[in-house]
Amino acid sequence: MEKRIYNEQNGLCYELQGDYYLPCLALPEEEHKAIGVWGQRHLRYIKEKNFLC
Repeated sequence: MEKRIYNEQNGLCYELQGDYYLPCLALPEEEHKAIGVWGQRHLRYIKEKNFLC
């Protein structure tokens, strides 16, 4: 089986992962956005409770 295939109908490239062909997708870069007061408080709460590493 080929490791990579290209589908001309939808213009996507697929890569073989195990027994399945999965699409090769990439997300666009996100711009940095400032968070508001409530977002900052929520982030501080998450950090205090060790929900983030």
